[in-house]
Amino acid sequence: MVEPAEPPDAAAAEAADAVAVADVRIRGEGLELAATAYGLPEGSPVVFLHGGGQTRHAWGTAGEVFARRGYHTWCVDLRGHGDSDWAPDGDYTADAFAGDVRAVAGALARPPVLVGASLGGIASLIAVGETDRSIASALVLVDVAPTIEARGVERIRAFMTANPDGFERLDDAADAIAAFVPNRPRPQDLSGLRKNLRLRDGRWYWHWDPRFLGGESGIDGQRGPVNHRRLAEAAARVEIPTLLVRGRMSDIVSEASVEELRTLVPHAEVVDVAGAGHMVAGDRNDVFNEAVLEFVERVTP
Repeated sequence: MVEPAEPPDAAAAEAADAVAVADVRIRGEGLELAATAYGLPEGSPVVFLHGGGQTRHAWGTAGEVFARRGYHTWCVDLRGHGDSDWAPDGDYTADAFAGDVRAVAGALARPPVLVGASLGGIASLIAVGETDRSIASALVLVDVAPTIEARGVERIRAFMTANPDGFERLDDAADAIAAFVPNRPRPQDLSGLRKNLRLRDGRWYWHWDPRFLGGESGIDGQRGPVNHRRLAEAAARVEIPTLLVRGRMSDIVSEASVEELRTLVPHAEVVDVAGAGHMVAGDRNDVFNEAVLEFVERVTP
Protein backbone atom coordinates (compact mmCIF):
# COMPACT_ATOMS: atom_id res chain seq x y z
CA MET A 1 0.00 0.00 0.00
CA VAL A 2 1.32 3.42 -0.92
CA GLU A 3 1.21 5.80 1.96
CA PRO A 4 0.08 9.34 1.19
CA ALA A 5 2.96 11.78 0.93
CA GLU A 6 3.61 14.02 3.87
CA PRO A 7 2.70 17.63 3.19
CA PRO A 8 5.80 19.57 2.18
CA ASP A 9 7.61 21.49 4.86
CA ALA A 10 7.46 25.12 3.67
CA ALA A 11 10.53 26.12 5.67
CA ALA A 12 12.60 23.22 4.31
CA ALA A 13 11.52 23.97 0.75
CA GLU A 14 12.40 27.59 1.17
CA ALA A 15 15.81 26.69 2.61
CA ALA A 16 16.52 24.33 -0.29
CA ASP A 17 15.68 27.08 -2.77
CA ALA A 18 17.65 29.75 -0.92
CA VAL A 19 20.61 31.44 -2.56
CA ALA A 20 23.71 32.45 -0.62
CA VAL A 21 23.85 36.25 -0.63
CA ALA A 22 26.62 38.41 0.79
CA ASP A 23 27.42 42.11 0.61
CA VAL A 24 31.16 42.42 0.07
CA ARG A 25 33.90 44.90 -0.75
CA ILE A 26 36.16 44.35 -3.75
CA ARG A 27 39.20 46.31 -4.91
CA GLY A 28 38.82 48.59 -7.88
CA GLU A 29 41.60 50.77 -9.25
CA GLY A 30 42.73 52.76 -6.23
CA LEU A 31 39.49 52.45 -4.25
CA GLU A 32 36.98 49.91 -2.95
CA LEU A 33 33.77 48.94 -4.66
CA ALA A 34 30.64 47.56 -3.02
CA ALA A 35 29.10 44.41 -4.45
CA THR A 36 26.47 41.84 -3.66
CA ALA A 37 27.61 38.28 -4.39
CA TYR A 38 25.05 35.56 -5.08
CA GLY A 39 25.68 31.83 -5.12
CA LEU A 40 28.70 29.72 -4.28
CA PRO A 41 32.34 30.61 -5.04
CA GLU A 42 32.89 27.47 -7.10
CA GLY A 43 30.39 28.69 -9.69
CA SER A 44 31.55 30.41 -12.87
CA PRO A 45 31.62 34.17 -12.23
CA VAL A 46 29.23 36.63 -13.87
CA VAL A 47 29.75 40.33 -13.13
CA PHE A 48 26.90 42.84 -13.59
CA LEU A 49 27.88 46.52 -14.01
CA HIS A 50 25.04 49.07 -13.99
CA GLY A 51 24.57 52.31 -15.90
CA GLY A 52 25.46 55.80 -14.74
CA GLY A 53 23.33 57.08 -11.88
CA GLN A 54 22.15 53.58 -10.96
CA THR A 55 23.32 51.10 -8.32
CA ARG A 56 23.95 47.37 -8.07
CA HIS A 57 20.24 46.93 -7.32
CA ALA A 58 19.29 47.90 -10.90
CA TRP A 59 19.42 44.26 -12.09
CA GLY A 60 16.25 43.09 -10.35
CA THR A 61 16.33 39.33 -9.81
CA ALA A 62 19.29 38.64 -12.13
CA GLY A 63 21.73 37.85 -9.32
CA GLU A 64 19.51 35.21 -7.79
CA VAL A 65 18.38 33.77 -11.13
CA PHE A 66 21.96 33.20 -12.28
CA ALA A 67 23.01 31.83 -8.90
CA ARG A 68 20.24 29.23 -9.01
CA ARG A 69 21.72 28.04 -12.30
CA GLY A 70 25.11 27.52 -10.68
CA TYR A 71 26.84 30.83 -11.36
CA HIS A 72 28.66 32.98 -8.84
CA THR A 73 27.08 36.35 -9.58
CA TRP A 74 28.51 39.73 -8.65
CA CYS A 75 26.37 42.88 -8.86
CA VAL A 76 28.79 45.77 -8.41
CA ASP A 77 28.31 49.44 -7.57
CA LEU A 78 30.44 51.54 -9.91
CA ARG A 79 32.83 54.04 -8.35
CA GLY A 80 30.98 57.05 -6.97
CA HIS A 81 27.70 55.12 -6.95
CA GLY A 82 25.73 53.32 -4.27
CA ASP A 83 27.94 52.10 -1.45
CA SER A 84 31.21 52.16 -3.42
CA ASP A 85 33.93 54.66 -2.59
CA TRP A 86 33.81 58.06 -4.18
CA ALA A 87 36.92 58.78 -6.25
CA PRO A 88 39.26 60.83 -4.04
CA ASP A 89 40.40 62.83 -7.07
CA GLY A 90 36.97 63.03 -8.67
CA ASP A 91 38.09 60.82 -11.57
CA TYR A 92 34.98 59.48 -13.29
CA THR A 93 36.41 59.16 -16.77
CA ALA A 94 35.92 56.12 -18.99
CA ASP A 95 39.51 55.16 -18.21
CA ALA A 96 38.79 55.07 -14.49
CA PHE A 97 35.68 52.94 -14.87
CA ALA A 98 37.46 50.57 -17.28
CA GLY A 99 40.33 50.28 -14.79
CA ASP A 100 37.84 49.19 -12.13
CA VAL A 101 36.43 46.54 -14.49
CA ARG A 102 39.93 45.13 -15.05
CA ALA A 103 40.60 45.13 -11.31
CA VAL A 104 37.35 43.33 -10.49
CA ALA A 105 37.86 40.76 -13.25
CA GLY A 106 41.44 40.17 -12.12
CA ALA A 107 40.36 39.59 -8.52
CA LEU A 108 38.18 36.62 -9.47
CA ALA A 109 39.40 33.04 -9.73
CA ARG A 110 38.73 32.91 -13.47
CA PRO A 111 37.71 35.33 -16.22
CA PRO A 112 34.06 36.30 -15.69
CA VAL A 113 31.22 37.02 -18.04
CA LEU A 114 30.90 40.82 -18.05
CA VAL A 115 27.36 42.19 -18.30
CA GLY A 116 27.42 45.97 -18.64
CA ALA A 117 24.52 48.37 -19.08
CA SER A 118 25.16 51.80 -20.59
CA LEU A 119 28.17 53.19 -18.67
CA GLY A 120 28.92 49.71 -17.33
CA GLY A 121 28.90 48.48 -20.94
CA ILE A 122 31.18 51.27 -22.12
CA ALA A 123 33.65 50.47 -19.34
CA SER A 124 33.47 46.73 -20.07
CA LEU A 125 33.94 47.21 -23.82
CA ILE A 126 37.01 49.38 -23.29
CA ALA A 127 38.43 47.02 -20.67
CA VAL A 128 38.03 43.98 -22.93
CA GLY A 129 39.02 45.62 -26.22
CA GLU A 130 42.05 47.52 -24.91
CA THR A 131 43.59 44.75 -22.81
CA ASP A 132 46.05 42.39 -24.48
CA ARG A 133 45.32 39.49 -22.14
CA SER A 134 41.93 37.83 -21.85
CA ILE A 135 40.05 39.30 -18.88
CA ALA A 136 36.56 37.95 -19.61
CA SER A 137 34.97 34.78 -20.96
CA ALA A 138 32.07 36.62 -22.65
CA LEU A 139 30.70 40.14 -23.00
CA VAL A 140 27.08 41.28 -22.78
CA LEU A 141 26.36 44.89 -23.74
CA VAL A 142 23.00 46.14 -22.48
CA ASP A 143 21.63 48.89 -24.71
CA VAL A 144 25.00 50.41 -25.53
CA ALA A 145 27.15 50.37 -28.66
CA PRO A 146 29.99 52.43 -30.15
CA THR A 147 27.46 54.75 -31.80
CA ILE A 148 25.08 56.45 -29.38
CA GLU A 149 22.13 58.57 -30.45
CA ALA A 150 22.46 62.23 -29.36
CA ARG A 151 18.74 62.66 -28.68
CA GLY A 152 18.78 59.85 -26.14
CA VAL A 153 21.91 61.26 -24.51
CA GLU A 154 20.23 64.64 -24.07
CA ARG A 155 17.16 63.04 -22.49
CA ILE A 156 19.24 61.08 -19.99
CA ARG A 157 21.31 64.08 -19.06
CA ALA A 158 18.20 66.21 -18.54
CA PHE A 159 16.85 63.62 -16.10
CA MET A 160 20.11 63.20 -14.20
CA THR A 161 20.64 66.94 -13.72
CA ALA A 162 17.03 67.93 -13.09
CA ASN A 163 17.02 67.84 -9.28
CA PRO A 164 20.39 68.94 -7.88
CA ASP A 165 18.73 69.89 -4.59
CA GLY A 166 17.13 66.49 -4.16
CA PHE A 167 13.50 65.67 -3.40
CA GLU A 168 11.33 66.55 -0.44
CA ARG A 169 9.55 63.18 -0.57
CA LEU A 170 10.18 59.76 -2.09
CA ASP A 171 6.90 60.25 -3.94
CA ASP A 172 8.47 63.18 -5.79
CA ALA A 173 11.37 60.97 -6.90
CA ALA A 174 8.90 58.30 -8.02
CA ASP A 175 7.05 60.89 -10.08
CA ALA A 176 10.29 61.97 -11.75
CA ILE A 177 11.13 58.37 -12.64
CA ALA A 178 7.63 57.75 -13.96
CA ALA A 179 7.95 60.75 -16.28
CA PHE A 180 11.35 59.52 -17.48
CA VAL A 181 10.21 55.93 -18.17
CA PRO A 182 6.49 56.26 -19.02
CA ASN A 183 6.43 52.71 -20.39
CA ARG A 184 7.00 51.34 -16.89
CA PRO A 185 4.20 51.34 -14.29
CA ARG A 186 4.81 53.71 -11.39
CA PRO A 187 5.57 51.59 -8.31
CA GLN A 188 3.10 51.75 -5.47
CA ASP A 189 5.66 50.43 -2.98
CA LEU A 190 8.44 53.02 -2.76
CA SER A 191 10.72 51.07 -0.44
CA GLY A 192 12.94 50.06 -3.37
CA LEU A 193 13.75 53.71 -4.01
CA ARG A 194 15.63 53.80 -0.73
CA LYS A 195 18.34 51.72 -2.44
CA ASN A 196 18.95 54.49 -4.97
CA LEU A 197 18.46 57.58 -2.82
CA ARG A 198 19.81 58.69 0.53
CA LEU A 199 18.15 60.97 3.09
CA ARG A 200 20.38 63.92 3.93
CA ASP A 201 19.39 67.09 5.77
CA GLY A 202 15.73 66.19 5.38
CA ARG A 203 15.83 65.69 1.61
CA TRP A 204 16.29 62.67 -0.67
CA TYR A 205 19.30 62.70 -3.03
CA TRP A 206 20.35 60.29 -5.74
CA HIS A 207 23.03 58.05 -4.35
CA TRP A 208 26.00 59.11 -6.44
CA ASP A 209 28.90 61.51 -6.07
CA PRO A 210 27.75 64.93 -7.40
CA ARG A 211 31.16 65.24 -9.09
CA PHE A 212 30.20 62.27 -11.28
CA LEU A 213 28.28 64.57 -13.60
CA GLY A 214 30.53 67.56 -13.08
CA GLY A 215 28.95 69.61 -15.85
CA GLU A 216 29.83 67.00 -18.47
CA SER A 217 27.57 66.60 -21.46
CA GLY A 218 28.15 63.00 -22.46
CA ILE A 219 26.13 59.89 -21.72
CA ASP A 220 26.25 58.66 -18.14
CA GLY A 221 28.54 61.44 -16.99
CA GLN A 222 31.29 60.96 -19.55
CA ARG A 223 33.03 63.99 -21.00
CA GLY A 224 31.47 65.26 -24.17
CA PRO A 225 30.01 62.90 -26.76
CA VAL A 226 30.87 59.25 -26.44
CA ASN A 227 34.27 58.69 -28.04
CA HIS A 228 32.99 56.75 -31.03
CA ARG A 229 36.39 56.09 -32.55
CA ARG A 230 37.77 54.66 -29.32
CA LEU A 231 34.75 52.42 -28.73
CA ALA A 232 34.74 51.25 -32.36
CA GLU A 233 38.42 50.35 -32.21
CA ALA A 234 37.88 48.51 -28.93
CA ALA A 235 34.91 46.62 -30.38
CA ALA A 236 36.92 45.54 -33.42
CA ARG A 237 39.38 43.82 -31.08
CA VAL A 238 36.76 41.85 -29.14
CA GLU A 239 37.16 38.13 -29.82
CA ILE A 240 35.15 36.60 -26.98
CA PRO A 241 31.45 35.69 -27.37
CA THR A 242 29.43 38.90 -27.42
CA LEU A 243 25.75 39.71 -27.03
CA LEU A 244 23.95 43.03 -27.43
CA VAL A 245 20.66 43.21 -25.55
CA ARG A 246 18.76 46.19 -26.93
CA GLY A 247 15.53 47.70 -25.74
CA ARG A 248 13.30 47.90 -28.79
CA MET A 249 12.00 51.27 -27.55
CA SER A 250 15.52 52.58 -26.91
CA ASP A 251 16.46 56.08 -28.01
CA ILE A 252 20.14 55.34 -27.32
CA VAL A 253 20.91 52.39 -29.62
CA SER A 254 19.42 52.70 -33.11
CA GLU A 255 19.20 50.19 -35.94
CA ALA A 256 22.25 51.88 -37.47
CA SER A 257 24.11 51.39 -34.17
CA VAL A 258 23.26 47.70 -34.23
CA GLU A 259 24.42 47.25 -37.82
CA GLU A 260 27.70 48.99 -37.09
CA LEU A 261 28.29 46.70 -34.11
CA ARG A 262 27.62 43.66 -36.30
CA THR A 263 30.29 44.92 -38.71
CA LEU A 264 32.81 45.61 -35.96
CA VAL A 265 32.09 42.37 -34.09
CA PRO A 266 30.92 39.90 -36.77
CA HIS A 267 30.34 37.14 -34.23
CA ALA A 268 28.13 39.35 -32.02
CA GLU A 269 24.57 38.23 -31.35
CA VAL A 270 21.71 40.68 -30.89
CA VAL A 271 18.49 40.35 -28.89
CA ASP A 272 15.74 42.98 -29.10
CA VAL A 273 13.53 43.15 -26.02
CA ALA A 274 10.02 44.34 -26.83
CA GLY A 275 8.45 46.78 -24.40
CA ALA A 276 11.83 47.88 -23.05
CA GLY A 277 13.65 51.18 -23.38
CA HIS A 278 17.22 52.03 -22.43
CA MET A 279 16.95 50.40 -18.98
CA VAL A 280 16.19 46.94 -20.27
CA ALA A 281 16.70 45.01 -17.04
CA GLY A 282 14.33 47.30 -15.18
CA ASP A 283 11.68 47.40 -17.90
CA ARG A 284 11.47 43.67 -18.70
CA ASN A 285 13.45 41.87 -16.02
CA ASP A 286 12.23 38.32 -16.70
CA VAL A 287 12.79 38.61 -20.45
CA PHE A 288 16.22 40.16 -19.89
CA ASN A 289 17.27 37.38 -17.50
CA GLU A 290 16.11 34.68 -19.89
CA ALA A 291 17.93 36.14 -22.90
CA VAL A 292 21.23 36.66 -21.09
CA LEU A 293 21.12 33.32 -19.28
CA GLU A 294 20.45 31.42 -22.52
CA PHE A 295 23.45 33.11 -24.14
CA VAL A 296 25.80 32.61 -21.18
CA GLU A 297 24.92 28.93 -20.76
CA ARG A 298 25.48 28.33 -24.46
CA VAL A 299 28.81 30.12 -24.97
CA THR A 300 30.66 29.45 -21.72
CA PRO A 301 31.97 26.15 -20.29
